[in-house]
Amino acid sequence: MLTLSEECRLRVFKHRVLRRIFGPKRYEVTGEWRKLHNEELHGLYSLPNIVWVIKLRKIRWVGNVASMGERRGAYRVLVGKTEGKTPLGRLRNRREDKINMDLQEMG
Repeated sequence: MLTLSEECRLRVFKHRVLRRIFGPKRYEVTGEWRKLHNEELHGLYSLPNIVWVIKLRKIRWVGNVASMGERRGAYRVLVGKTEGKTPLGRLRNRREDKINMDLQEMG
């Protein structure tokens, strides 16, 4: 599941790749070269946000695994509970919690 810092890193990587593909832009008046801004990149390449695509595919995968039988390993991993002690401090997010957060965010 993606954390906030991982989502930011994915966006930065996407913008870096798009800047490399589309190259710099030249001012008509002064003739100077400059990098494209994020809004300009979005105007040139307006496909869906990469984070949304990852979350949609993850939700689709969960739907496929949920429809599998109880004997399948992937289903047991999705539904099963972890064993052992819980760490001190704040509890970690469970798989179910992250899936529910993604579903709420996607609508």
